Amino acid sequence: MERIYFDNAATTPLDKEVADTMYQVMLNNFGNPSSTHSHGRTVRTIIEECRRTIAKLINCSPGEIFFTSGGTEADNMALRKTISDFNIKNIISSAIEHHAVSHTLEELAKHDEVKLHLVKLTENGHVDYENLEYLLQNNPNALVSLMHANNEIGNLLDAEKVGELCEKYNALFHSDTVQTVGHYPIDVQKMKVHFIACAAHKFHGPKGIGFIYISSNSKIHPFITGGAQERNMRGGTENVYGIVGLTKALEIAYNNLNNEMEHIKSLKFYMLEQLKKNVQGIEFNGDAEGNSLYTVLNASFPPSSIGEMLLFKLDIAGVSVSGGSACSSGSDVGSHVLKALKTDSNRAAVRFSFAKQNTFSEVDKVINVLTEMLNQPKMNVG
Repeated sequence: MERIYFDNAATTPLDKEVADTMYQVMLNNFGNPSSTHSHGRTVRTIIEECRRTIAKLINCSPGEIFFTSGGTEADNMALRKTISDFNIKNIISSAIEHHAVSHTLEELAKHDEVKLHLVKLTENGHVDYENLEYLLQNNPNALVSLMHANNEIGNLLDAEKVGELCEKYNALFHSDTVQTVGHYPIDVQKMKVHFIACAAHKFHGPKGIGFIYISSNSKIHPFITGGAQERNMRGGTENVYGIVGLTKALEIAYNNLNNEMEHIKSLKFYMLEQLKKNVQGIEFNGDAEGNSLYTVLNASFPPSSIGEMLLFKLDIAGVSVSGGSACSSGSDVGSHVLKALKTDSNRAAVRFSFAKQNTFSEVDKVINVLTEMLNQPKMNVG
């Protein structure tokens, strides 16, 4: 059975050109970048070339890029060290942040290290910017942590607006940009952001590698100590092959951004229209047809006998997707994002997320599988 992969917001397939580039470095450049001999210096040069390339792509200085194990480490580094180093007293965030942010902030607030304020959300899950300004006005010495795009429902943040508000009230601004780096042009100067996080596997790079951007105006102390790597900012021998793969994947993503964005966006809206036509009572979570990721579509299916088994049945039928519901079987287990939006817990939610390798034919096949499962008349699509 040929499987269909519509879970690209979780991770994307590794690009062959990225794998080939990494393989060549693995074979030919094994030196430790901290060594002073020729083997080490060669690898150090490779890392610094990668740093310069990434910095140019997001419009910052190479000295503001630090390589990490991925987005979670980058988020933790930004939040924990900013709070301690800048003596931050107030954190302004939202109820729908990625757990790398929300769990970190909840832990810090629990230990009275910071006071956590959650900004109000609109009915479809966008940040209420008037409430954000109110919170900034009334809570000085603040750090704002709001994700650039929500990984479950796809809603996009007006990062430039948030950056301007933070500048107005002298607050620091951190944004989890894991779902947008490699998918949208990122200009950290226009965003007026102090920290962003990136994970390579979200744009066809390798897992286990990412970076944090730290504005030169907001220097923090190391989160991981133990060595002088990353200019004394992250102890431990650098993941050289990962860094090379991240950089190559990001270059490919931005070199082909417009064409791939158009293709993927077309897939999303084709899927949306076919679901409307073929699934009576279908609803969409978040701002699916408005200001949201072109890669993500979160659909809420009407109550049926399948219920919570929908994801399992799709998997058995050869379709890989992810999901979540406001609650599950009387417990509080489920999507914190959908719970915050007060979606109907009797509806099974499925996140379809697309990438450059996906096709319209795959959408047709998934629609047919779904209509058969839901016992609805099978309709021609396309």
